[in-house]
Amino acid sequence: MVEVEKEKVKEKEVEKEVELERKEIEREEDIEVCPECGSPRLIRDYRRGEFICQDCGLVIEDRYIDAGPEWRAFDSEQRDRRSRVGAPVTYTIHDKGLSTIIDWSNKDFYGKAISVRNRAQLFRLRKWQRRIRISNATERNLAFALSELDRMASALGLPKSVREVAAVIYRKAIESNLIRGRSIEAVVAAALYAACRQAGVPRTLDEISTYSRVDRKEIGRTYRFIARELGLKLMPTSPADYVPRFCAALNLSGEVQKKAIEIIKKAEERELTSGRGPTGVAAAAIYVASILLGERRTQREVAEVAGVTEVTIRNRYKELAEKLDIDIIL
Repeated sequence: MVEVEKEKVKEKEVEKEVELERKEIEREEDIEVCPECGSPRLIRDYRRGEFICQDCGLVIEDRYIDAGPEWRAFDSEQRDRRSRVGAPVTYTIHDKGLSTIIDWSNKDFYGKAISVRNRAQLFRLRKWQRRIRISNATERNLAFALSELDRMASALGLPKSVREVAAVIYRKAIESNLIRGRSIEAVVAAALYAACRQAGVPRTLDEISTYSRVDRKEIGRTYRFIARELGLKLMPTSPADYVPRFCAALNLSGEVQKKAIEIIKKAEERELTSGRGPTGVAAAAIYVASILLGERRTQREVAEVAGVTEVTIRNRYKELAEKLDIDIIL
């Protein structure tokens, strides 16, 4: 009896330690800025097991738990062979990637060809598997919408993180019953536009409407409705967010990109960008920077990349040159 009681006491002590560790991990995950200097640049060094501020070097936690695998892999083949789990959960698939798929190659696990006698049965299994993955109208709607989202994101060259955010916004719109009376394509395009702004990789409504099946006006109207109903707090897009993409399309150097961002920051300090389209300001800053650094691009070239008119670039760059005292030799 005494030994049983001791075991129970030990179990309770272990449970308390586990609970304390869990609360400590949750507390660390809630930390977004350094308690010493207030910097948001925090990193997790899993090799040393430390939670560190990059700016002041404060070690916030020195016993950080590595949640990664205990094995190492030196190529993709080893990683696939040693992994004991499936693909991560993703919101870009209607069932979040949790269901199984029967492969279309008629081979078994060992790579051997399946006999002709069993192929008919395997074909029927594939057909029913495909049917039961989408069981009702809501899942059918979601499957179509997410495939449309993936098509548009691929055409726009957007990263996976933006697609995940857009899929989450679309799912929230379905849960709030905001789809009724609106086309799926318009809601998908609006969710993608909102996700781009949230992630800091903005795309204009004109760019999104180019690859969507609805026009610009419908996308804008749907976006404003969704942002209002879901309470999305999106800051106005800065012209500096467009500079890297436009410079890459114009084959300009990093120095021109840096100079253009400096010009935009000075313009924002003097409130020269308020009330003006961010793409036009970005295009004008790039045009000025390219002339100053000897990598001249014509107004037509910049206008085609930025999706604005040459008149807009001409007006914006004259304002920047006059207000910021920039001497441009044409």
